[in-house]
Amino acid sequence: MAEELLKTALYDAHVERGAKMVPFAGWLMPVSYTGIQEEHIYTRTACSLFDVSHMGRIRVTGNDAESFLERICTRNLKDAEAGRCYYTHICKEDGGILDDVIVSRFEDGWGIVCNASNRDKIVGWLEKHRAGTDVELKDATLMTAMIALQGPQTRELAGEIVETDLTDIKRYRFKVFSLMMMQVEVYRSGYTGEDGYEVVVPAGIARAFLPKLLGTIEEPHPVIKPAGLGARDTLRLEAGMPLYGQELHENVDSITAGQAWCVHLEKDFIGAEAMRQVKEQGVPTRLVGLELEGRRIARQHYKVLADGKEIGEVTSGTLSPTLGKSIAMAFVPAEHSEEGTVLEVNLGRQRIAAKVVPLPFYKRPKKK
Repeated sequence: MAEELLKTALYDAHVERGAKMVPFAGWLMPVSYTGIQEEHIYTRTACSLFDVSHMGRIRVTGNDAESFLERICTRNLKDAEAGRCYYTHICKEDGGILDDVIVSRFEDGWGIVCNASNRDKIVGWLEKHRAGTDVELKDATLMTAMIALQGPQTRELAGEIVETDLTDIKRYRFKVFSLMMMQVEVYRSGYTGEDGYEVVVPAGIARAFLPKLLGTIEEPHPVIKPAGLGARDTLRLEAGMPLYGQELHENVDSITAGQAWCVHLEKDFIGAEAMRQVKEQGVPTRLVGLELEGRRIARQHYKVLADGKEIGEVTSGTLSPTLGKSIAMAFVPAEHSEEGTVLEVNLGRQRIAAKVVPLPFYKRPKKK
């Protein structure tokens, strides 16, 4: 018997607004409303709302919480101040990536946001390694909702919505305050390459909170529009952000995956020794950006060739709505990773020339 799919607190609201709902990582989620390309472009120019409640939210408390997370995570978290967030990896002993997560420091403990598909795995990993420590875990995923507001107009709008000044929140920092007599967490982060916020509220008030964000069906918000997971994926790809299950997985370590910036090898964490060896020996393969000729899309696992020989494979690809070009990320040998190198991608019936280009493909314009 198939396991019943979970629904976020905003499920009914998605259906009412005409979202196309699809199974995703054990949840029923909106993949699009008006179309992936339209939602993508709107996020780049205005402000979109994404329901990301499917992502895992775990609280870690206790006297040993900091030292515990120092051992679990690749990033240096020691003496972190309250209100800070850190992108980091959780790895196996051999360096393989179990998940990429955001770890946040609260006054009374820590929070972890993990990928929906990895929630059970990460909770199990944390439970296993907290044995013998003063650490308590609480999976708050089903008790809360998480909403992402992304786009260049977000900062101007967000403060009006929550009736709190958010302009002083710096990137990868957050605020906790009261709204409608409930605790609300607002993080300045996201997964689109645009500026924006991610808001966590109790699941019970999420639906009541929605009109503040989107207006009603009869009177929609003049600027904010809903967007689905389809646009979220094309946005993150343009921004060169890795996706677990594609660029990141248990058979690749953080350094080989091009994420050495979130690894602090001077401390001891699970997987550190294996990654020290990778750094010492040199990375044999690298994650690169590819720009393909024409408009055909390179899908995951399509082979990358040099001089007619297979040398690597595509991890993600799309026709970029912002750039109007076919783009992809791929793992290739280090000797073929230099910017400007011309390779080929085997699309099945056709081989297409692909040039190595720097990541990210897109950077948001700096405000004047």
